Amino acid sequence: MPTLYPLARAALFKLQAETAHEVVLTGLGTLPKAVRSLVRTRSAVRDPRLRTSLWGIDFENPVGLAAGLDKKGDAFNALGALGFGFVEIGTVTAHAQPGNPRPRLFRLPQDEALLNRMGFNNPGAEAMAAHLASSPSETVLGVNLGKSKLTPNEEAVDDYLRSIELLERFADYLVINVSSPNTPGLRDLQDAEPLRKLLRAVTARANASATRSPVLLKLAPDLTDTQLDEAVDIALEEGVSGIIATNTTISRAGLTTDAAEVEALGAGGISGKPVRKRALEVIARIYGRTQGKMPIIGVGGIFSAEDAWERIRAGADLIQLYTGFVYRGPALVREINEGLVQRLERAGLSSISEAVGTASRSGGAQ
Repeated sequence: MPTLYPLARAALFKLQAETAHEVVLTGLGTLPKAVRSLVRTRSAVRDPRLRTSLWGIDFENPVGLAAGLDKKGDAFNALGALGFGFVEIGTVTAHAQPGNPRPRLFRLPQDEALLNRMGFNNPGAEAMAAHLASSPSETVLGVNLGKSKLTPNEEAVDDYLRSIELLERFADYLVINVSSPNTPGLRDLQDAEPLRKLLRAVTARANASATRSPVLLKLAPDLTDTQLDEAVDIALEEGVSGIIATNTTISRAGLTTDAAEVEALGAGGISGKPVRKRALEVIARIYGRTQGKMPIIGVGGIFSAEDAWERIRAGADLIQLYTGFVYRGPALVREINEGLVQRLERAGLSSISEAVGTASRSGGAQ
């Protein structure tokens, strides 16, 4: 894989981005279990220092796949076999929806970024539940939940609760996504009053169920520090299990790609290297605000072991890849895990959990 991916990427990048995405997922989804087992044996970094436990879940390593890549749950077991410690599928909504019109996914190679306005295209929670019932997970599985486009914000609570009811028994953890920029009005649910109402309802539902699945909140990088602090305080008060920081950004600041070219692509959220700095700032701020009491999954612009290490030392317990995985390929997962082991050795630490927040507590980076 390390030597073949540049060739594969060159071919895939000649295709429209979403077409390439579909080709890869379709291929991975056809891999039989025996082949997945072989791939896992070759890809996994099994080192006890990488293991961590959160919410009663044992993670073999801290490197996960972010939601958005496997929206329909077509290939989560094959993706997990590439060495990820966990895989998050979705976003899933209560009602099936086609998403926004194509084209809606674009590459910005000069920035090593993606621009998407997918719009939560997915088969709906009921269909996803049926699919997951027939496809037992071979990896730690998160399910990312969003609001259906047709559902007004005033009815958002019931929309999310319907998805939880259908999907919680298949998920090791659930994510409440109120931060995608591609569903009209969705980010308004990050405001204090609707956010508190939503989180109170979904945590009560999760705590009352037999599965008691942990509920995480995914936030946008575009919140002001004041807005972020408010959202984090509410999450703590309402018993949210963790925060994913962050989603894509609507900012176009600092891009290398010609501004006219970016403008011609239209609306959407940007992921990859352009979001790296703000995502790191958000992780550190959440860690400081909660005094390390709120588990954090760090995502946004992670392309190397050093990027992952930086986020862990800022306060992330786990990290996720998406755009870095697209640009660097499957070998990135192993590269990051091996690099984390090397950094633990240099720091004299015996587990990845010991590294969490060390830069934030010391006020600087190592």
